[in-house]
Amino acid sequence: MKFDDLKGFAFDLDGVIADTARFHGQAWHQLADKVGTKWTPELADGLKGVSRMDSLEKILKAGGHENDYTDEQKLALASEKNDNYLKLVATLTPADILPGMKDFLDELKAKGYHMVLASASKNAPKVLKYLQITDYFEGIVNPASLKHGKPDPEIYSAAAKLMKLPANQVAGLEDAQAGIQSINGAGEVSIGIGADLKDADVKFNDTSEVSLAAIKEQLG
Repeated sequence: MKFDDLKGFAFDLDGVIADTARFHGQAWHQLADKVGTKWTPELADGLKGVSRMDSLEKILKAGGHENDYTDEQKLALASEKNDNYLKLVATLTPADILPGMKDFLDELKAKGYHMVLASASKNAPKVLKYLQITDYFEGIVNPASLKHGKPDPEIYSAAAKLMKLPANQVAGLEDAQAGIQSINGAGEVSIGIGADLKDADVKFNDTSEVSLAAIKEQLG
């Protein structure tokens, strides 16, 4: 794929625009303690980019508790986690935008690129509001409308449709392997932020390196 073909960018949220992942981590850690599952770095890493109910199932399974709760109780646990997460999210300010990303959003806006959010988080609109960047995005993929979570390509295919663009004119930004698989599966250009994202078309160590010129340099 060539850089000049790109017309739109689809963004993951956690770890790409802001580090809300740390809030998810804190809230899931609280829940893991409550259900008696040992919290480990491996478990925390496995929840990146995964939907709320799938994350809960991973935590319950990790502790051997997957059969200890009814569906109704699981919904209550997920709701409790979300309440704890929202208390933490409410402390966000524009200062919490990750290094370089506000400049990148400004650059895209100035040059007329389409931008949408492709996050598994149902709280994404609130996060954008606290960060004061809602107006940059012409749409947010509604995760409740999706049948499959990442690494399935559905969310990034939906992002392209929101922008009314074919897949080969869209690039997605992700910090997790499941997200990169999702972008690649949708036939879009994958931009990976962070180490070990070997399947990404474009690779950056961190958000401060991301710019149109740097993307063009790697894509050609």
